[in-house]
Amino acid sequence: MEFFNSILTWVMKKRIHDIELFMKYPHEVQSEILEDLLAKGASTEYGAKYGFKDISTREEFKNNVPVVAYEDIFPYVERLMQGEQHILWPSETRWFAKSSGTTNARSKFIPVSPEALEDCHYKGGKDLLSIYVNNYPETRMFTGKNLVIGGSQQVNQFDRNARSYYGDVSAVLLKNLPLWAQIVRTPSLDIALMDEWEEKIEKMAQHTADENVTSMSGVPTWTIVLLERIIELKGAKNILDVWPNLEAFFHGAVSFKPYRSLFQKLIPSQQMNYMETYNASEGFFGIQDQTDSQDMLLMLDYGIYYEFIPTEDWESDNPKTLTLDEVEIGKTYAVVITTNAGLWRYKIGDTVRFTSLSPYRIRIAGRTKHFINAFGEELMIENVTEAIAHACAKTDAEVANFTAAPRYIEEGQKGGHEWIIEFIKGPDDLERFISILDEKLREVNSDYDAKRYKDIALEAPMMHVVPKGTFYNWMKKRGKLGGQHKVPRLANHREYLEDLLEMLEVV
Repeated sequence: MEFFNSILTWVMKKRIHDIELFMKYPHEVQSEILEDLLAKGASTEYGAKYGFKDISTREEFKNNVPVVAYEDIFPYVERLMQGEQHILWPSETRWFAKSSGTTNARSKFIPVSPEALEDCHYKGGKDLLSIYVNNYPETRMFTGKNLVIGGSQQVNQFDRNARSYYGDVSAVLLKNLPLWAQIVRTPSLDIALMDEWEEKIEKMAQHTADENVTSMSGVPTWTIVLLERIIELKGAKNILDVWPNLEAFFHGAVSFKPYRSLFQKLIPSQQMNYMETYNASEGFFGIQDQTDSQDMLLMLDYGIYYEFIPTEDWESDNPKTLTLDEVEIGKTYAVVITTNAGLWRYKIGDTVRFTSLSPYRIRIAGRTKHFINAFGEELMIENVTEAIAHACAKTDAEVANFTAAPRYIEEGQKGGHEWIIEFIKGPDDLERFISILDEKLREVNSDYDAKRYKDIALEAPMMHVVPKGTFYNWMKKRGKLGGQHKVPRLANHREYLEDLLEMLEVV
C-alpha cells in the first residue's frame, strides 16, 4: 500500500498546474466554457428554441435565454427520463440525480450527462484529492480506505424501455466510479447503496469497524451517527482507538461550524484535517484549498458557466444577473448555472458570499428559501450557524440539530423568532445560551440588530429544547432520513416548526 500511496499522490499532484491556470485567467476560462456550451447546445431542442447558434456574447445570452427554476424545465426533464434525447444536451443522457430538497416535497431529477459525470463530478473528486496531497505532501491517506457515507437511494430504472436510471447523486457516482476509486473506498456497494437508513448505519458500522480507514467523506450529521455507533460497537474511547491512521474528513452539504467541537471529541487528534466541499446534484462547484481558511475555491473549468443574482432580485421573474467580473466581496448572491448536463441559466437555490476575487473564493450563505425575513431582519443561515457555534463555545454546549421560524405579531404580543433545538450536551445555563445567541446575531446582522433594538419589532428568541433523537424521528416520519436530506434550519414560514411541535405533543 505504501507504493500505491506514492503513485496516487504523484498522479494527483499533476493537476495543480491546471487549477493554477484557471485561478490566473478566470474570465477567459469562463468565456471559453460559455462558448463551448452554446456550440454544443445549439443542436438541441432547447438550443433551437432560444437561438443558441446566433448568440455570440454573454449579453446576448442573458437577453435571449431565460433564468429558470426546476418547475420551468421539468417538462423537458420528464421527456428525457422517458428516453427522448437531444432535448437539453446533445450527448445521450441516461442518468438522473434525485434530489428531494427541503423546501419542495416533490422530488427533482437532475440530468447527469456523460460529460457532467466525467468533467465535473469526478474531476471535482480528483481535484479535491489533488489539493489535499498538495497541502499535505506527507499524507499516507492512500495506505488505507476512504469511508464514503453516501446517499440512501438505490439506483433505480425509470422504465425498461427508456433505459434511464436515477438515484441520490452519491449513488449515481458510486455506481459509475472507475476501478481505482472502487479499490480505495469502503463499505461495499451493496451496503453503501442501501435504502433503509437505520439498517444501513448498522451494517456500515459492522463492516468498516475493522478496516484501516484513513479518510472519510460525507455529511457531518450522518457521519456523527455512524462514528458514535462504531465507538459503541468496539467499546472504544474515541474513533482513533478504532482507526488510528484516520487523517482527513471531506465534508459538505451543511455548515460544519456547529459540529466542529463534537468531531474534535470523537477524533481527538491535532493531525486530523478537515476540508469542505461544495458538491450538489447539479454539479461540483467548490473546494477548500487553504489549510488556514474554510473559504472554497470556485472551480471554473468543470463545464459550468456561472452567473449570480443580487439579493434584491431573488424573487424577480426576470432577475438581473452578474458575471464573475461584476461580483463584490461580502455581498450575498443566488447562484445561476449553465452546465454540460443541459441546465441552462438554472437557479439552484443556493446562495454564496465571495471572500476573495483573486482567486475567486466563496462561502455558502444558505438557500434562497432558507432565511427569516418576516420583519425585515433578513436573517441568513450563515448568521445563525456562526451564532450557534459562539453560544455553544461560551456555555460548553453541543448542538445536534435545530430549526427556527418567525413568531408572528399578535394582539398584545410582539413578533420574534421561535426555535426548536436538540442538544447533544446542554448548556450550563439555557437562558445565558439564548442571550449569547441573540447578542451574536445582533453583532453579525445589522438588520436583525435594528429590529431587536429595545424590542421595537422583535422580542428575544423563544426556544424549545427537545429530547435527543427528536429531529431524527421527525426526518424519519417525513421519509427524509440520510443521504442528501438535510434538516431545514431556517424557514420564513411556520410549517416545519408547527409539524415538529405537533409531533412532540402526540408523543
